[in-house]
Amino acid sequence: MKITRLESFLVPPRWLFLKIETDEGVSGWGEPVVEGRAHTVQAAVNELADLIVGRDPGRIEDLWQLMHRGGFYRGGAVFMSAIAGIDQALWDIKGKVFGAPVHSLLGGQCRDRMRVYSWIGGDRPSDVAAAAHAAMSAGFTAIKMNATEEMTYLDVHSKIDSVLNRVQAVRDATTPDFGIAVDFHGRLHLPMARVLARELDPMRLMFIEEPVLSENIEALREIRRVTTTPLALGERLYSRWEFKAMLHEGLVDVIQPDLSHAGGITECRKIASMAEAYDVALAPHCPLGPIALAACLQVDAVAHNAAIQEQSLGIHYNQGSDLLDYVKDKSVFQYADGYVGLPQGPGLGIEVDEDFVRAQAATEHRWRNPLWRHADGSVAEW
Repeated sequence: MKITRLESFLVPPRWLFLKIETDEGVSGWGEPVVEGRAHTVQAAVNELADLIVGRDPGRIEDLWQLMHRGGFYRGGAVFMSAIAGIDQALWDIKGKVFGAPVHSLLGGQCRDRMRVYSWIGGDRPSDVAAAAHAAMSAGFTAIKMNATEEMTYLDVHSKIDSVLNRVQAVRDATTPDFGIAVDFHGRLHLPMARVLARELDPMRLMFIEEPVLSENIEALREIRRVTTTPLALGERLYSRWEFKAMLHEGLVDVIQPDLSHAGGITECRKIASMAEAYDVALAPHCPLGPIALAACLQVDAVAHNAAIQEQSLGIHYNQGSDLLDYVKDKSVFQYADGYVGLPQGPGLGIEVDEDFVRAQAATEHRWRNPLWRHADGSVAEW
């Protein structure tokens, strides 16, 4: 079997899908995308096609190494996301060839279902309380919420109070055991992040995410000293080498590699195993589409340290197009009691609705994340 063609599709709301075809009629799907840089990743996929067209799709590890090591320059969000989507599609092909889900080819599942959380929004305590209660009523046992708006290096403490009020409102609207994750989104700098992390400590959170940008290792050390709340990060780390430093330094309790950014199934399985050796939990980042979620669940199925899975069904980013719009079997992701079932179909376990993909690709998209500025006009982290 040989790879004959790679075809990519820019589809709303902000995704990039990839189809890899072979000379034996078996095709696979992947989701290579950087949110807000989809066209750039699409170009990188097209360049990588020169390396893999004509080769055996079953030699996934060799093709991964070829794509990663075959060029002098490597790594980074765009390049690793392009590899990630190709890797997902190759695993989809392999599973279809053998008539088995990817997790079966990776050694077989070590759990029957995967705990998931839902994202909630809202600016006022009453808004987030209502959203959290709705998520709990829908069966979820955990949510994630944004911590705060943009903050300067030395900001007003009323913003800290606002965060505490909103988190307390979520706790009051749910139960003591309901999981609450608070995402700082890398928006804070050390002086205010340290204050907020300390103030949130009594809230008994599931974790706080990206309290500062991951490259600020010195700041992470300081935040670690002032809180016992688990620290989560990793959506902006793209290889096992980048995760290695975090694990070795003991700066993270929950790693969040993105299966569409961090080299795909092949690389994220290795990252998960490395984290397990440090007794660190896995919670893959996934605010993306159905192919990315299916890929995440394949790794979740075989990683003992997989603790909870992000998923974007109904998230605010998906207005106009959602996960299930792009798959033929709308029941493939079976949610119940705060868990989702592991796909059991061949490959990634989903059947992409190609006709719908092609129709949506006719409109494409040019999604960009918001651009924020502080009151003094300087650029703020989003």
